Amino acid sequence: MGDAATGGRRQRTDKQRNRTHILEVAQEFFAEQGITGSMDAIAKRAGVGPGTLYRHFPNREALLAALLQARDEELEARRVAIQHEVTDSRAALAQWLQAVGEWVTAFDGLPDPLRAALTEGTSPLALTCQGFVTTTEDFLRAAQREGSAHSWVRGRDLFLSTLAAAWARGAAMADESSPDALVSLMRSGWEVPTRSTASGSGEG
Repeated sequence: MGDAATGGRRQRTDKQRNRTHILEVAQEFFAEQGITGSMDAIAKRAGVGPGTLYRHFPNREALLAALLQARDEELEARRVAIQHEVTDSRAALAQWLQAVGEWVTAFDGLPDPLRAALTEGTSPLALTCQGFVTTTEDFLRAAQREGSAHSWVRGRDLFLSTLAAAWARGAAMADESSPDALVSLMRSGWEVPTRSTASGSGEG
């Protein structure tokens, strides 16, 4: 019994070590190649067979979900900090959308599978995305109650807009000013201008 228990623990340890090593290699690989890089190439770089890789991560979405877990925790910490420290709902929504924008640019090409996850409920990324959509709606509703966000705006659309802006930043036509410009364009869509801003925009 003792030998069997020891062998079982060793197998579990080896399995966890393999999983951790694959994640470290995949993190580096996706950072270099983008998320469309070959899964087989990841297995080769990690020094494991494709079968070992797919036993741990049956598809690309499962691998991405595991890689994003730490970033999910960081984003959740940002949410808690914003809710506790930012009293102005307009600023809170803007800061949350900025945090989501940073999260979604973890790897080149990441917005595409996240967008797909919102329509494909079976994706391992779907639950993560839906949770962040719900959080976006919470921040949005608070701003709408205060009259600082338009009533017709939906949290789902804000989340999708953030994904779209992240995708556009990587487009060939984008330059160093594009990220801030895209954020400003999106904010001008959901935000109800303050009286001073509105009167200032009419001066000429």
